[in-house]
Amino acid sequence: MAKKLMKGCEAIGEAAIRAGCRLFFGYPITPQNEIPEYLSQRMPQVGGTFVQAESEVAASNMIYGAAGAGERVFTSSSSPGISLMQEAVSYLAGAELPAVIVNIMRAGPGLGGILPSQADYLQATKGGGHGDFNAIVLAPWSVQEAADLVADAFDLADFYRNPVYVLGDGLVGQMMEPVEFRDERQPIRPLEPKTWASTGWKKDRPRAVINSLYLDADTLERHNVDLQAKFATIRRDEVRWQGYHLDGDYDVLIIAYGTVARVCLTAVEELREKGINAAILRPISLYPFPYQALREAAQKASAVLVVELSAGQMVQDVHLALQGSRPVHFLGRTGGNLVSPEEAAAKVADVLEGRSVEVRHA
Repeated sequence: MAKKLMKGCEAIGEAAIRAGCRLFFGYPITPQNEIPEYLSQRMPQVGGTFVQAESEVAASNMIYGAAGAGERVFTSSSSPGISLMQEAVSYLAGAELPAVIVNIMRAGPGLGGILPSQADYLQATKGGGHGDFNAIVLAPWSVQEAADLVADAFDLADFYRNPVYVLGDGLVGQMMEPVEFRDERQPIRPLEPKTWASTGWKKDRPRAVINSLYLDADTLERHNVDLQAKFATIRRDEVRWQGYHLDGDYDVLIIAYGTVARVCLTAVEELREKGINAAILRPISLYPFPYQALREAAQKASAVLVVELSAGQMVQDVHLALQGSRPVHFLGRTGGNLVSPEEAAAKVADVLEGRSVEVRHA
């Protein structure tokens, strides 16, 4: 199929349809409104169903029911709306139900503003809802990658029977770029029939029960042990990242994700033209985080610089990876303000010349 110029939110909606999703439940909130707007038109064209729920809470529980019936289903929202969905995300993880959740992040905290942010990092990667669970978290840096990761997210959700986030800042959702959808796409993981789904009792199959309530302590503990074994497998097998200029020499290693990594790549290219060597490691999976790759890449650098649109949330994972082996510096913007290539380049210079203060782990 030829490339088509699409807004990020629209590409996300189309990618979900092409991945086999025929059910969408959601509620409007900027800056992701183009996803439900697009799907309200496209879903009926492919025999699917679009429902604008009365709230994010209602939408997230509709997802629980549809996922329990074995359907490919997803929702999208932005930061405050995702907060309202957190109870249902925990229920999905507890009942081992697959669902894809797209968060086009906006500035906060509270109602905040409609401009881009990356301040939902900890909410997405450290559980967000109650109990011991994790969701897989994928972070695109372009419209094409957003479409690709949405398709992958459905496969990962089905394979692991677990919720998967696609976490994009507002820029990813609102920018327009060429995107190409493959006519023939093979699942990235082997997908078995959903014999666990509650689709009506039949004599040739066991009765399916969807549940996250275990009143017996030992039974619930065994369930938690099984969940943790699954998350360990995810941490082993689903790490994704990309490096830029890691093969050469560099003095500063930049860690950035999403569209901020694109800003940093522009800064790095300009710095290298001036003889200042820097490199980038871009996490694509935020959970599981590429700890080992970061440890290895940092060995060649004298310092590490974390750049993100938050007060420094990913810094925590960088500290966990490095364990004090390299000084960690931070450049961040909040409120919807963006980091510029000039700011990133100036911060690298500050790090190299000793004008930047190291960020200590709390």
